[in-house]
Amino acid sequence: MVFVRREQWDAHYAGGGRFRELGPAERRLLAEHVPAPAGGLALDIGCGLGELARHLAGSGYRVDAVDWSEAALTQARRTDTAGLTYRRLDIERNDLDRLPHPAYDLITVRLGWAFVRDRTRVLNRLRERLRPGGALCVITPVADAVPDERRGIALDEREIALLRTGWTSADRHDADGLALLVLRGPSPTAPEYAGKSRPSPHALTGAGVVVTDRAGRVLLGWSVRGVWELPGGKNDADEDFAAAAVRELEEETSLKADPVEARVRAILMDSVHGIPRVTAAVRVSAFTGEPLVAEPRLIRRWEWHDLDDLPLLGEPLFTPSAHVLDVMWPGLLPGLPPVHRYPVADG
Repeated sequence: MVFVRREQWDAHYAGGGRFRELGPAERRLLAEHVPAPAGGLALDIGCGLGELARHLAGSGYRVDAVDWSEAALTQARRTDTAGLTYRRLDIERNDLDRLPHPAYDLITVRLGWAFVRDRTRVLNRLRERLRPGGALCVITPVADAVPDERRGIALDEREIALLRTGWTSADRHDADGLALLVLRGPSPTAPEYAGKSRPSPHALTGAGVVVTDRAGRVLLGWSVRGVWELPGGKNDADEDFAAAAVRELEEETSLKADPVEARVRAILMDSVHGIPRVTAAVRVSAFTGEPLVAEPRLIRRWEWHDLDDLPLLGEPLFTPSAHVLDVMWPGLLPGLPPVHRYPVADG
């Protein structure tokens, strides 16, 4: 059983519950890889009944042993050991400044790391508590070596690999079936970024482009699909909306613009045939050339339209184009279909 509440741990210890005893292989590996230096100071996290803490004290360390179960600490204190003090502390929820010492030569976590929820955060805070040359020693069951119903008390190989990341030295030893990890030299790594598996297609994304002539008329194309629409289209991979708008404008109309003249005014989201559709409303303020039909398979002709005529076109206006026009001239087009609109501040 995996305990998640302090009351469960208290009941476990009060009822005589125990965990695997410190074995000879563990004792040998600890003596070999983390012997106590002169004046050595150790912190034993999740000390339980104090068996490992007493062993470390007997090996020459002064030991601070912490656990969040008062029932466990009550029993541990019944054995008086020189150089060993106990304190109740929850390493996930309590401030580590409550520890008796600011830094340690050795920090141990035996049979407890699998119970830590925020492992990355806790690990980073423990790194900060190591003295120069100090070591973090984690002793844990391995998931492949325990029955399925006990996987919650063990770490799998991926979790062990995460634990070993960010150290100049991360040795792993076998201790009679337990993994004993000795981690030294905190070494922060530069951030990395990665995707997951290839995603399945989920949404349509693109840009609708608003350009106006010197008289303030807006350019619309009469589509082979029987609708009026703005220049624009889907963005390519790794292409931002402004770049897509400028590229599509030239490909469809031969008008040329610099991407710096393109401003994303809003992101619009609706759906078509059950597929999410995201459209960037892009305003291009300067361009060169005259509109030509560059893609006759898509557009029959391009026309400059007076704004007052847009509600009276007589033929349908492509819905994403209508939403983009409403961003630029709110209220011009009545009865628009629903859309989610996210305005973009002009930088």
